[in-house]
Amino acid sequence: MLRAMDSAVAGLRAHQNKLDVISNNIANVNTNGFKAQNYTFKDTMYQTSNASAGASDDKDNAVGGTNASQYGYGSVMGSISLDMTTGTPSYVGGFNAAIDGSGFFITNVSNAAGDLKTGNYGFTRVGQFNVDSSGNIVNADGSFVYGYAATTGTNAQVTFDTKLAALKVDSSKFPKATGSTADANQNALQSVEIDNQGTIKGVTTGGQSVTIGRVAIAMVENPNGLTKGGSNTFNTKPGDNAGDITAVQPGGTHPGLMAGYLESSNVDMAKEFSDMITAERGFQANSKIITVSDEVLQELVNMKR
Repeated sequence: MLRAMDSAVAGLRAHQNKLDVISNNIANVNTNGFKAQNYTFKDTMYQTSNASAGASDDKDNAVGGTNASQYGYGSVMGSISLDMTTGTPSYVGGFNAAIDGSGFFITNVSNAAGDLKTGNYGFTRVGQFNVDSSGNIVNADGSFVYGYAATTGTNAQVTFDTKLAALKVDSSKFPKATGSTADANQNALQSVEIDNQGTIKGVTTGGQSVTIGRVAIAMVENPNGLTKGGSNTFNTKPGDNAGDITAVQPGGTHPGLMAGYLESSNVDMAKEFSDMITAERGFQANSKIITVSDEVLQELVNMKR
């Protein structure tokens, strides 16, 4: 009886964990860039009463083969895996962009340069950008957005630095306003936008069109090996299963962007509710096993009376 109860308790824990994953998925159904998680079970711990034995063809002592007889001890978590399929892009306009394909935007809470694998970078599918009071290109959480700075402020024959760095508005590279009415304030940035190639452009208060830089995309060898870090970001570290990470410029042979769009959550509500029902029924069935085991134990106790 104790074996049955132990198996049921293990099943309760496993199904509760599945319900925890499902509830987190449903809670993030409207979280931009959220990647749903899938929970699987596996059986565990077996006690062998009779071992498997092959037949003997001995002429004087032949015996037939027997199969193993084993008692199981319930189920445990098999895995919690990421569903990295792309969510539906939604148009919101403004200084926003969604990645049209695989890859991640690169962010960091500091603007220090470092290796993508060891530099405490955050990788996100949410391209929700803005310019802070110091001219830094940041995301909604205030983390620095990384890319390649424009080597000149004019839009004619713009080239970009090959070194990955935190993007920042550099007004010293902007063309100076000319004429008798020109003043220093006309060199301030008035508006900013991003195109499908990841190029960030702006317009100064003096009406000059300028190029600020190009946002980078991180290509991860095994995206499912990344670790969720909260705030729509994924993290990596040396020795994990994410593999190599390289930064590329959008477009060409690499994924482009969808300017003005944000990627929606990829949570499938129909699937989550279906999984929730089956998980709830599994939880109830395991609870019933505990109840029945308790009743049988009670009968054994009452036999003494």
